[in-house]
Amino acid sequence: MNENLKYEQAVAELESIVKKMENDELDIDSLAEQLKRAKQLIQLCKDKLTKADEEIQKILEKE
Repeated sequence: MNENLKYEQAVAELESIVKKMENDELDIDSLAEQLKRAKQLIQLCKDKLTKADEEIQKILEKE
């Protein structure tokens, strides 16, 4: 997975996957693959949010 993917890009890709799932655009093989990708994207987003929160807390503590 591309760790340099921006948060907004990851969210957009997740939204695309959800839309395909809602519209029954995925066969069973594609569905499994897309679910794995979605799991990776969710983890990436969580990691980015956690890191941003930690950085904000450090900045606030210094002031």
